[in-house]
Amino acid sequence: MNIKKILQQHQLTDRDLNRIVEMAWEDRTPFDAIEAQFGVTEAEVIRIMKHEMHLRNWKKWRARVQGRATKHRRLRGNKTGRFKASRQKHISLNNISKK
Repeated sequence: MNIKKILQQHQLTDRDLNRIVEMAWEDRTPFDAIEAQFGVTEAEVIRIMKHEMHLRNWKKWRARVQGRATKHRRLRGNKTGRFKASRQKHISLNNISKK
């Protein structure tokens, strides 16, 4: 699928596109989280990354995330994650919940 079709299908803005690239670049953010927030599948994220990055950098990124347990929830163990304090507020879709 063409990158323009992906952007139109999911009604993504430039800001959304930048956030998708940022989230995909992070090692701890799984593709499932990107799909939940933006509706973009893993294959579409890979196409977006290939379009937005230089080929050499894309190859390095692709080699790094391919099969990586932290990028795929089904490969992740229960212990893989971040500490969350009991007093930490719930965060939903990057918007901090109100009291």
